[in-house]
Amino acid sequence: MLQVRDLHVAYGQSEVLHGIDFSVAPGEIVAIMGRNGMGKTTLMKALMGIVPSTAGDVRIADSDVNRLKTYRRVAEGMGYVPQGRAIFSTMTVQENVETGLSSTGKKAVSGDIYELFPVLLEMKGRRGGNLSGGQQQQLAIARALASEPKVLLLDEPTEGIQPSIIREMGRVLRRIRDERGLSIVVSEQVLSFALDVADRVLVLENGRFVHDAPREGIDEAKISKFLSV
Repeated sequence: MLQVRDLHVAYGQSEVLHGIDFSVAPGEIVAIMGRNGMGKTTLMKALMGIVPSTAGDVRIADSDVNRLKTYRRVAEGMGYVPQGRAIFSTMTVQENVETGLSSTGKKAVSGDIYELFPVLLEMKGRRGGNLSGGQQQQLAIARALASEPKVLLLDEPTEGIQPSIIREMGRVLRRIRDERGLSIVVSEQVLSFALDVADRVLVLENGRFVHDAPREGIDEAKISKFLSV
């Protein structure tokens, strides 16, 4: 569903991603792990077209999207939940979610999105800025789902979220994968969350993947070493 080949990204003369290769199968959840500064957020932004790549290919199903603007990538099936959530604080919950409809041509949000996040249904008329961090994260995911993605990218979704909400988020992501057949890529530093949701774990270090392992039988100690400062 998502294929990335030889992706290079640079800031000025400084290359940050050095020929990234990976793919995500339909209905697969992949966690990309690594310490701060290793290139995780840059990779997510490059996949969305927020940061331009200098070389490489990004494909969603059969569509080459690497030269497309961000909004065109959304129309092709890329959903994005940025680090820090970036919800519209002065807009209501309902208005925030409805912004995800712009690429679909639909006028109303599917009811099953609110079924995934009952707290958002209760707070449809509340301003986004008045929600807790965990509720804002759910809102950001709901907004991305409203665009009807084939591939969902989540950048550091557990950042600043309390443990009980993190567990619930993991349950919801697995349900989204199972019910919608979505491919999901999660950029993450919390190993317990990654192991809870992911079918496969990749470790990014200094702009290159240095480890790729399926969830079953994964060497947690080895991955922990990559994550330690």
